[in-house]
Formats: sequence, structure tokens, C-alpha cells
Amino acid sequence: MPVVSVDNWPYPHWVAHRGAGKLAPENTLAAFRLGAAHGYRMFECDVKLSADGVPFLLHDDTLQRTTNARQQLGAGNSAVAGDHPWSELAQLDAGSWHSRAFAGEPLPSLQAIASYCLANGFFLNIEIKPTPLTEAHTGEVVAQHAQRLWQQAKTPPLLTSFKPDALRGAMQAAPELPRGLLLDTLWTGWLETALSLGCVAVVCNHALWDTSSVTQATSAGFRTLSYTVNDEWAAQRLINLGTDGIITDRVDLFTPLL
Repeated sequence: MPVVSVDNWPYPHWVAHRGAGKLAPENTLAAFRLGAAHGYRMFECDVKLSADGVPFLLHDDTLQRTTNARQQLGAGNSAVAGDHPWSELAQLDAGSWHSRAFAGEPLPSLQAIASYCLANGFFLNIEIKPTPLTEAHTGEVVAQHAQRLWQQAKTPPLLTSFKPDALRGAMQAAPELPRGLLLDTLWTGWLETALSLGCVAVVCNHALWDTSSVTQATSAGFRTLSYTVNDEWAAQRLINLGTDGIITDRVDLFTPLL
């Protein structure tokens, strides 16, 4: 597997957030297909672990917002996704909440998404999204699976997280996979933390990037990416700053080939 570095950076500039932003149910195969139909070749998704250790796609800690778990599992069962085995999670409807057109769309496993991306030559940004108190373990297991699934690929997935412990677990399990630190504020020590985690990228809330922060990050040897950029003025500002990647919901607004 080729090593991704600041100088050997294979990823496209435009990244579809959770598959296709808000045009399809987030973090589903249907969303990936819709994002691809709009010309996107790189996707961001959120991955956590089932109770029996299967990596699957879901953003929230709980199941209520984007699945029919209350009806399917019963109101008395835990709403925390990580409390359920994959055999239960795989039966849930993760599409009806969005619209009737996607009724019955399942939660995908990381393996299913990997198969889709690899078959089509697509790139992936896996955000490690641990159930609270499982940060290091989730990072370790997700990295192990990613290493196995992409072992024959030309380009590995980019592993990112807001949780340093998750990235540390990933680094220990599969040090050759590229990592990026996600930031919603420029908290004290962010640069040093990204360096200590062997990151190749820093992924910020787009409002945090300015001439100073971009210079700090690039001088320290990082690629600079932004989330979630849904306005043309914001995208143009980031392009003018010379940043390296834009994660967007607006797959219908931004043409990635440009």
C-alpha cells in the first residue's frame, strides 16, 4: 500500500459529506451512489462499532434520528447504537426518516462501503466516531479493518477523528494508514497533538482557517482540509487561502471536476 504524505497526496479537492450531503440519507450506500452521480470521487463518512465489534456507518451516538430503531427494537431497548450487535443494526431502516424514496435503505457496514469504493476507484475519508468511552478501542479496530479491506488498493482511506485517543489507537494498530485531526476550535496544543499523532492533515471547521492558521499548519507539514462548506463565498475563500480539501453537503452546487 503506497504511503500517503504531504508530498504524496492523492486525494481529490472536493469531498462529499456523508455520501451526498443532505440529498440522500446520510452515511448510506444510496448517498454514496447519489454523490457519485454528481461527479464526486471522494466521500466522507462516520464509522463506529457495533456491540460485537463490526464497523458500520452512523454519525450519532444514538439511533433515533436516522433509523427506525424505536419501532424495530422497541422503546425499552437502548438507543445507543454501540449497545446493539450488528445482526440487529443491519435490520434497521436508515432511509425512511429522509424521504419515502429511500425507505428500507439499511445501515451499511464499513466492508460494504469499502467494496463499493474499491470497485469504482473512489477515495474515502473515514471519520472515526466512537461510542463514548471506547475511543482508543474504536480507533484500533476501525484501522485494523481499513488496513485489511484496502490492502490491495492504490490509495488507502484517510482516517480522521475529533478524538485524539481514537487516532492514537489507529496509529498503534495500523501506523501506515494516513491520519488527520478534526478540529471544531483551535484549542491549546492542537498543532502539537497533530504532530504527536503522526497526522498528515488537519481538518477544521472552515471558519477557523485564515492566513495565520493555514501558515501554522502548512509550516508544520500538514495538508489543510475544511468541513462543512456549503456556500460559494466560503469555498472561494478557502481556495484563495490555498487549502487542500473541501468537504461539502452541496454536491448539487459544487462541481468537483472544477
